[in-house]
Amino acid sequence: MSNGWIIIIMALTFLVLGYMGVPVMFAIMAGVLIATAMTPISFQSIIGQMFHGIDAETLLAIPFFLMVGELMTSANVTHRLIRLAQVLVGHLRGGLAQVVTVFSMFFAGISGSSTADVAVLTRTVAPEMVKEGYDRAFNAALIASASTMANLIPPSIMSVVYGATGNVSIGGLFLGGVAPGLVVGIGLMIYSYFFGPVGIQKRRASFMEIGGAFKEASLPLVIPIIIMGGLLTGWFTPTEAGLIACTYIIFILIPLLNPSHVRNLHKDMIYLGLLYAIPLSAVVGASCFGWMLAFLRGPDEVAGWIEHYAGKDPRTILLLLVGLFVILGDFIDAVPAIIIFMPILLKLGDLGGINPVHLGVVIVTTLVFGLITPPYGLSLLIASKFCGVPFTRAVVRSLPIYIVFFVAIGFTVFFPEVVLWLPKMLLPESVGCFKSPTGAGYICPQ
Repeated sequence: MSNGWIIIIMALTFLVLGYMGVPVMFAIMAGVLIATAMTPISFQSIIGQMFHGIDAETLLAIPFFLMVGELMTSANVTHRLIRLAQVLVGHLRGGLAQVVTVFSMFFAGISGSSTADVAVLTRTVAPEMVKEGYDRAFNAALIASASTMANLIPPSIMSVVYGATGNVSIGGLFLGGVAPGLVVGIGLMIYSYFFGPVGIQKRRASFMEIGGAFKEASLPLVIPIIIMGGLLTGWFTPTEAGLIACTYIIFILIPLLNPSHVRNLHKDMIYLGLLYAIPLSAVVGASCFGWMLAFLRGPDEVAGWIEHYAGKDPRTILLLLVGLFVILGDFIDAVPAIIIFMPILLKLGDLGGINPVHLGVVIVTTLVFGLITPPYGLSLLIASKFCGVPFTRAVVRSLPIYIVFFVAIGFTVFFPEVVLWLPKMLLPESVGCFKSPTGAGYICPQ
């Protein structure tokens, strides 16, 4: 049997079992094992690949960033960030909708998890929005859309997975995600202002109130400074940055702001283990799938097909990849999608001479869009459930918001110089720059 048919059978097995409700890891592995039976590869080798796929120190950053978000949520420290968002933008039209977006920007710099963002907002701000007459479907759509910024604004769990799998600078991906993250955030604020519910008009906060809110939120806002500061100075790896942030929360933040929560830390650790099992199991299965895809020369086939239509033009290649990943994001979770298709991405990146960090930012920005699109739409599914509305109604209210994400994706494709500006300024070696032989500054590839 030809390699092409084996790839088709492997992919169809995964998709069919996935739609039957089989957990992602087992659906992926079923496809891989069937493909293994059709190749000379032994089952012992493919099982060994499962463990090899998670044998990466950089992947340890994921549980630490998840722990940061979980501890902030369960210890009820996030209300200080919500208060800060309220005094900054609560007086605008659709005040609480603006608060959702601004808080998501703050919290994105702490947790890196869209799920944690949705959990916080649906428990705190969403009930207040209902009291002010906001439509529940709009609430679910906005909260889910705003939560996607957690995977763009650093630290981002998707960027950690992409960097660890593709051997791309995670710090560079973090900094590159800032630009599309801000485009999404500003776009959501503009949409809420002109097209969202009016809400109850509130008075503008005084400078004293703003100063007080900043003072209350100052300790939580130290967390993104710890993470990014450590990465930019070279003091920490991403994993160490996550560990230091967790240590700061456990030994400083919680004892100072919510000391009674110390007795519940063991429950947080247990829940974190369950939470981490979801992406880790996906990595296990997806790494085998990606390895098998590479063995069957799938990247060469796809690269040849794209080269036939796009030649070696980087923008055309990126647009075709965006189209592919918009469709994939509707059906597959982002983490396995990144790992499965990484061999293809690396091949196409070399074909078009695309900067690895720029390519990673484009793919991550495209995949976060899948968090709010049917039928998968994990963030939208969770938000609609906690907001008490049918998923279909939340999807309908999300349709106009999709324009914001199309703009953000287009921005990352057509303005690489803007996306890579921060990495070049703060972490130049992450995007291929090297020190000038004269010793003055860096020389960066065009």
